[in-house]
Formats: sequence, C-alpha cells, structure tokens
Amino acid sequence: MILVTGAAGTVGSEVVKELKGRGASFKVGYRNRRTPGVDGVAIDLEKPETLAPALRGVETVFLLSSSVAPERNLVAAAKAAGVKRIVKLSVWGAADEGFAFGRWHRAVERAIEASGLAWTFLRPNGFMQNVVNFMGTTIKSQNAFYHSAGDAKISHVDARDIGAVAARALTDAGHEGKAYALSGPESLSYSEIAATLSKALGREIRYVAVSDEDYKKGAMAAGIPEPYAEALIDLNRHYRTGQLSQVTGEVRAVSGRDPIRFEQFARDHAAALR
Repeated sequence: MILVTGAAGTVGSEVVKELKGRGASFKVGYRNRRTPGVDGVAIDLEKPETLAPALRGVETVFLLSSSVAPERNLVAAAKAAGVKRIVKLSVWGAADEGFAFGRWHRAVERAIEASGLAWTFLRPNGFMQNVVNFMGTTIKSQNAFYHSAGDAKISHVDARDIGAVAARALTDAGHEGKAYALSGPESLSYSEIAATLSKALGREIRYVAVSDEDYKKGAMAAGIPEPYAEALIDLNRHYRTGQLSQVTGEVRAVSGRDPIRFEQFARDHAAALR
C-alpha cells in the first residue's frame, strides 16, 4: 500500500492520476480536502497523533507538503510504523544547499537518510504550472507577468512529468538510493516564455522584469508570509546565477517518455489564461 501526501496539489494530483492509471494500490492523506474517487485518510504533519493511523498498512510513502519542516514528523512516524521506503518530492539543487528551499529540503532528505528507510529523492526544477497558478491573474487581466529572475534561463518541468516519474519510483523496483534531477527538455528565459504564451493565446503577453524588492512586496501583498517571500527572492537570485538552466534526461530515463515542452504546456493550458 502506498500513502500519497499532498494529493490535492499541483504535483500530488498528477501522482494520483498516474498511480490510478497503473492500477496501483494506494490511499491519499488529506488535511482539508478529500480527493474524489480515491481512498483517503485524515493526516496533518503538524499533528503527530494523526500520523500512525494514516500509516497503518503502508509500505511506501510519497512525501510532499506545503510546509517542509513538519515532513520530519512523518519520517519518524514512518520508521515507527514499519514503512519500508519514502519517495520524497524535493527541489532542484538540494544537495548543494545554495538557496533557502534547497537547505530546507536537504534537511528532510538527511532525516530520511538517517532513518534507515529506503529512499528516492525527486528534485524537480520550477514547475511550468506556476505560470498558471501564480502568474495567471495578471496574464489574464494585464497581458503581462512579473518576475525578478532577469534574463535567466530555467529548465522548467511540467508537473505531469513529475507525476509520471513519481509513479514509477513508487511502483517499480530499482529506484532506491537514487536522487533524480528533473527538468523540462529546454531551458527558457521568461521573455521566451512570454513569446510562447503570446503565440498560444493569440495576443501579446509581456514579461516585466522587476527588482527583488518589488517582487517581495508583490508576493507579500498577495498574502505570502515574509519568510517564504524572502525564500522566493533567494531562489530568484539563484536563477540569475544560471545554475538552474541545466537540462537532464532523467524524466525520460525513469518514465520512459519525453518530457513535455513549454509550447505544448501553453497550448494545453491556454483556456486557463484567457
């Protein structure tokens, strides 16, 4: 039995689709929202008393949460419950700890390594879906989106490809002790992304480069807590170093399919941006 945490989110929902398609035996953990059509169990990583019941009968955990620190609670509970392995959604470059998100995720990776459980780490680059989830409002209302990554090229990956890799890692043998750097098939600047969106949507979409300070103000105005906004700025600085431009072949190597290009993503999600 597999337990999928974070199943209602951008990546978790794709993992669920892929597992259903493979006929896997799994259940999803939920805190606020049940996932329709699948077995669910209440779980809150910040409430340890919910963890043991959720882990009953579970051999493998897909570990994903919106708040990284409490993931260590689940690691300890998984070991106590006799779970055999954890597949963790981490972040690109976690091993180098060159930016805040990397340091946060690497701390959990270390806890998993120290637990003695078998593990697989999925380290994706930024999600293509962020264009819809976090930039979609201004794309629809202003035909523009704003970022402080400058002209950096980033090998964004589609969450559908992450889901496909995760499903393989959760159901197939041979992935234990491996960390996969997951990228899309190309490295694009936000100016290039704007041009691709313009073509898909049939109207001009502009990328507006802003300062880190203005980006932080905008993030906080949208309700993002200041520590997380600071981490986003740290990530944007890291983007500008060029260290997130690498293209890897690991989506294809694990999932057996070519990763989705941003042009295809833009066509698939055009309706959400109109």
